[in-house]
Amino acid sequence: MDAALLTDPSFWDDPRPFAPGDDRRALPELPQLEGHVLFQTSGSTGTPKWIALSKSALLLSAACVNRHLGVTEDSRWGLTLPLHHVGGFGVAARCFEAACDCSTYPGKWNAAEFRKWAAERAITHTSMVPTQVHDLVASNLAAPSALRAIVVGGGRLDERTGQAARDLGWPVLASYGMTETSSQIATQSPELLNFPYQTGGIPLLDIWDARAGDDGILEISGPALFSGSLRKDEAGCWIYEERSSEWHRTSDRVLLRERHLTPLGRADQVVKVLGELVDPEEIERELTAISCGILAPGTFAVVPVPDARAEHRLVPVFKNPIPPELVLNLLKEYEIHAPGYRRLQPPVFTESLPCSPLGKILRADLRKLAGG
Repeated sequence: MDAALLTDPSFWDDPRPFAPGDDRRALPELPQLEGHVLFQTSGSTGTPKWIALSKSALLLSAACVNRHLGVTEDSRWGLTLPLHHVGGFGVAARCFEAACDCSTYPGKWNAAEFRKWAAERAITHTSMVPTQVHDLVASNLAAPSALRAIVVGGGRLDERTGQAARDLGWPVLASYGMTETSSQIATQSPELLNFPYQTGGIPLLDIWDARAGDDGILEISGPALFSGSLRKDEAGCWIYEERSSEWHRTSDRVLLRERHLTPLGRADQVVKVLGELVDPEEIERELTAISCGILAPGTFAVVPVPDARAEHRLVPVFKNPIPPELVLNLLKEYEIHAPGYRRLQPPVFTESLPCSPLGKILRADLRKLAGG
């Protein structure tokens, strides 16, 4: 799909439902879907479904993000993410809303080629996933002078890599969002670029309200929330479920303080090991820190595998060609301070990890690979 389609007013005026990257004829003809864009998602573990976002919600989100980042008619967004993901689609929506240029990065991702392209096109704003930022840092590339902001989403960029990117001139800004919110709900301000990079305390954007219950699970409310979800039942029939409340309960644990959000991980990823709660993603962040940035996002994961005695075993899975000797040294250093219930099993090496188009690991699929 060409991004030019999404910057044409006729697209936004068309009431027919639209699914980026999919044949629109496959969608059911339901009146509730008029004026909506549908994105397929399964999160990290769930059943595939379509999230229905109204075009008005998408443009509200786009206007809010543009306002927060200081986007004007003279800006130029660089599109590096797929349009069938809300992160990429949101970039095109922001270009339409701001009436500014939109340039699409051509071909397969390559850090050096992206740097050259962004400089030639005078890109001022873009959105990236942590893996892309890691590649820029690993290549020791200095940022082009026109670039004003990089919104980092689709996962958490570790602080070491984030700071290294800023030291090279890449204006990375931590964000938090999801398909159900038409993109971001919290994003660092460009004014913070002169301060050390942090992954927590991300300010909520002005159209959003948030709260966390006693269990720490985030709930959000705002005008850019999804309208409902679409899925198929076991018989292959479409079922549309309208959102029933102004508040949407997520699956994410967060810390909220005075409209500043710190992501703590997904509640549905936490497991019990020897009677203790363990977050495998937290262990992954520890291993990334121990590696001093050598381990890139999307190249390894810690997988909980059911165990009759301990409830779960924690199996680290690494994608080749990460050297086994490097892995063993990292695990040895990790084990020095890890309590018994956070100890890891011998590592598993594989040629590939099941990932989404944005490089997010599909943990349900990976669990099968690890023997779960």
